Amino acid sequence: MTSLKDKTLFVSGGSRGIGLAIALRAARDGANVAIAAKTAEPQPKLKGTIYTAADEVRAAGGKALPVLCDIRDEAQVMAAIDKTVAEFGGIDICVNNASAISLTDSQATGMKRFDLMMDINTRGTFMVSKYCIPHLKKSDNPHILMLSPPLDMQTRWFEHSTAYTIAKFGMSMCVLGLSGELKAAGVAVNALWPRTTIATAAVGNLLGGDAMMRASRKPDILADAAHVIFTTPAREFTGQFCIDDKVLYASGVRDFESYRVDPSVPLMSDFFVPDNDVPPPGVAVMALPSVGEVQKPR
Repeated sequence: MTSLKDKTLFVSGGSRGIGLAIALRAARDGANVAIAAKTAEPQPKLKGTIYTAADEVRAAGGKALPVLCDIRDEAQVMAAIDKTVAEFGGIDICVNNASAISLTDSQATGMKRFDLMMDINTRGTFMVSKYCIPHLKKSDNPHILMLSPPLDMQTRWFEHSTAYTIAKFGMSMCVLGLSGELKAAGVAVNALWPRTTIATAAVGNLLGGDAMMRASRKPDILADAAHVIFTTPAREFTGQFCIDDKVLYASGVRDFESYRVDPSVPLMSDFFVPDNDVPPPGVAVMALPSVGEVQKPR
């Protein structure tokens, strides 16, 4: 299998950034994509809505269904999945991309923000997966993909941002559990994470501004890596915690320069990439400043 033509993807947080990039890569094959997100009106600091994303999917060659959906709301999630099945006849791929971030320590993390991250990252991922699973079991090559990190249990990932790390690792723990639960049914469940920072609104607005954007890769690298995963036989590849460039290197990609925002600026490592994870030959990545450094006022 090399194409996603006529396959149906349900993408949470698909109105911009990584989720939209994954949707557009599938659309170029002629896939059907449900864009499930809660942005219906343009926002000053956040480009894109479910409607502009759907237009881009159609322009890329796919079919699109924009669905207004807050993945914290069970009724909305169930309705969004039902609409997708009614529109396209089923679901082949579930992409859990929606995420909330706050790189703050315990004293600076309000409980509303804690609840938001847990509700979107961990609970939302579990719930979207839960209600997609009955439909995925009817697909001939079903995949669930979490945009979440390897479970590298080190204090340094927790000490400056305990709440965020718990919420993101919660997504990855869903991979551990669901991959085991669904293995016999032939539903693949995997995680995908970037080696470097990715040029998204979160990086530009919350982390390092323009300087870190220039030291980042484009969302396309995750979209291409996800495509490799989705076109792999589900029964042969599950329970894996993947790093984007390693997936692509294994598939035959040798030149990663086109993914860089600014080739003149050294690449910056993303959070949660284990120290012992060796990049592909020729790829050099600078160590990311600690979360404590990122938190300092600029």
